[in-house]
Amino acid sequence: MKIFNQTDSRAFPTQSLRTDLLVAGGGLAGLCAALAAARAGIDVILIQDRPVLGGNASSEVRLWANGATSHMGNNNRWAREGGIMGEILEENLWRNKEGNPVMFDLLLLDIAQRQPGLTLLLNTAIYAVQKEARRVTSVSAFNPINETFYEVSAAQFCDATGDGVLGYLAGAEFREGAEDIDELGEKMAPGDNFGHKLGHSIYFYTRQTSTPVNFVPPSFALKDITAIPRYKRLTSTLNGCDLWWLEWGGRLDTVHASEEIKWELWKIVWGVWDHIKNSGEFPEAENMTIDWVGVIPGKRESRRFVGDHLLSQQDIIEQRDHYDAVGYGGWSIDLHPADGVYSTHDGCRQFHSKGTYTIPWRSLYSRSLDNLFLTGRLISASHVAFGSARVMCTCGLLGEVVGQAAALCQTQQLMPRELAQHDRIGALQQRLQANGFYIPRQWLSDPAQGASVRVSSELELSALPANGQWHSLAERMALLVPINAGETLPELTFTLRGAHPQPLTIELLGSERAGNFTPEIHHASCELQIDGERDYRCNFSWQSDRDQYLFIAFAAQPNVEIALTDRHLPGLMTVFNSLNARVAKQSRQVADGDYGVDEFDFWLPRRRPHQIMPALRFATPLRCFSAQNLLNGRLRPEQQTNAWVPAVEDASPVVRWRWPQPITLNTLTLVQDNDFDNAMETVQMGHYHAVTPHCITHYRLWTDDILLAEVTDNHHSACHHSLSSPREVQEVRLEILATAGALPAIYSLNVR
Repeated sequence: MKIFNQTDSRAFPTQSLRTDLLVAGGGLAGLCAALAAARAGIDVILIQDRPVLGGNASSEVRLWANGATSHMGNNNRWAREGGIMGEILEENLWRNKEGNPVMFDLLLLDIAQRQPGLTLLLNTAIYAVQKEARRVTSVSAFNPINETFYEVSAAQFCDATGDGVLGYLAGAEFREGAEDIDELGEKMAPGDNFGHKLGHSIYFYTRQTSTPVNFVPPSFALKDITAIPRYKRLTSTLNGCDLWWLEWGGRLDTVHASEEIKWELWKIVWGVWDHIKNSGEFPEAENMTIDWVGVIPGKRESRRFVGDHLLSQQDIIEQRDHYDAVGYGGWSIDLHPADGVYSTHDGCRQFHSKGTYTIPWRSLYSRSLDNLFLTGRLISASHVAFGSARVMCTCGLLGEVVGQAAALCQTQQLMPRELAQHDRIGALQQRLQANGFYIPRQWLSDPAQGASVRVSSELELSALPANGQWHSLAERMALLVPINAGETLPELTFTLRGAHPQPLTIELLGSERAGNFTPEIHHASCELQIDGERDYRCNFSWQSDRDQYLFIAFAAQPNVEIALTDRHLPGLMTVFNSLNARVAKQSRQVADGDYGVDEFDFWLPRRRPHQIMPALRFATPLRCFSAQNLLNGRLRPEQQTNAWVPAVEDASPVVRWRWPQPITLNTLTLVQDNDFDNAMETVQMGHYHAVTPHCITHYRLWTDDILLAEVTDNHHSACHHSLSSPREVQEVRLEILATAGALPAIYSLNVR
């Protein structure tokens, strides 16, 4: 028994904490920043004002995380985020391919809780900041659950709160709303009619029941469904999370009016559900109930802070490669009308670039304060550029950049701006890539530190045998294949059939920009006359002037079928000139005004298990899986496959990296294929495989004759191995024992 006598007043306890890096905000950006910094060896405290991690991807909001893959709906091939963001996506696929948001919460909490050097403060909100001149020194925070105040001091601070709570309290420069077209020359800059800010959304889940379910709407539910101009798009078959366009609040202060916005969104959601259940227009909804409605809004936009570079529309559309490129994006510039669901405009205006664009380090720190990093959706970007960079996997990617940079700044006693210097930024770029992080059109310098490489075999692509299945060429289809500079594509043979004689055109197409997968250049054509079922040869007398991917594009001819194969190879893909309604309105990007964007065709892959590959033969083998690819430091298919693949008949593939003299090893990172084109959306959307087929699931790694690791049930593309203590080693040997069903592919062994 404890008895507490009356007093004049009481105070909650205060804990004082000290750390190297304080990360404010536990969405994917903040979590990736905290994990990266802690793994790099500095102490981190992560303060999150919610009971779970993940932000908009958590079970509190339930929006699927996506990024440059854009639901596989644009021309960004093999563009899924790597590094820690990729690790989270791959782990979630393994544990939670069904897309359960509660399981995603669990995964994120598990990763954070077990990370040495990372202290997690949940349910804790920052309310004050202390400074000395241009440096933040500490923050004050409160947890209402354990009734405890925290005073946390740190050498460096990262704001990943989405609303920029830390930067706002510290007085850092920020912007809200859209820039005028005259300021940056952005032709997508919206006018007053469209509105200058994106609003919030609240999502809901529905469920089919075995008996009728009555619904009595609350008093605040929207009464007149026609107040929503797009109400005729409502159906009972759509899950509430598909109704992202139930959005509102862009005309208001999206920070301080968040509660008002939430109540309006609840009004909309319950009015929509009342319409579905009780209007009589959806009799099939009688046996449906609503399972869950979000209790907090999914917020898109509020404050954007200002660094030394303001990312702009031109950076994205022109795919500018910055000297200090440390991350990338690939989502469309996706702007929504400020009036949201009540607007007469379409729910969004989306324009894609022809490929991925890079994000500079100068956009990831505040120019107002010397020790404040920026990540997530509050980075230094215009409103228009923010429309692309705001998506969660891009935010998570940038989180890792900031975490690694914080560790580098601490060890070298640098300020973020000093790290941006031309002669210093390379250290961060190389450090990121050494951990399996991908930056488009960059590569890791000498990943194996001077080793030579020997392999048990190499795949020479001569033929993909037919499996007895056929595919109608009802829509334009293309095979993506790589070619080296100075080479001519070998003669190809396809098996085709048609019910009656008819012509078929096969084109050889390419991209203007190296590394892109938008086929806007016509190189050559092959005209065939299809007459019955037989082999048809196609020869393009065209020589490539650079390393690149080519499109062998079949014209749409619904009365012609092509034979298929069961064999799928990493770095080769079939794509279709088709539409993904999630991210585009038609199979070609067409601008309905002068928005400063390009018009081009979309060429899209199909999701597993619906991918197909044509059976074919090359007159001379295509040698695109050389062992020397293991040394080129390119970690994705880009201009070339950049992977080593063993021969089909090699039952026990082995790779040996050997040095002329022993070197001292500390860590090894094996980077292998895990289908980087596969969009691994985190929640709601289910996936067919828990592990993509080319992934090496079982392997042994030897240093000389000492077994360093035997790994089973692997499902990651970047496999990190640390030696218990530095060791003199002359050879590293990899034995591949099993994959998830297809041929393995390895990009690199990064040695440090």
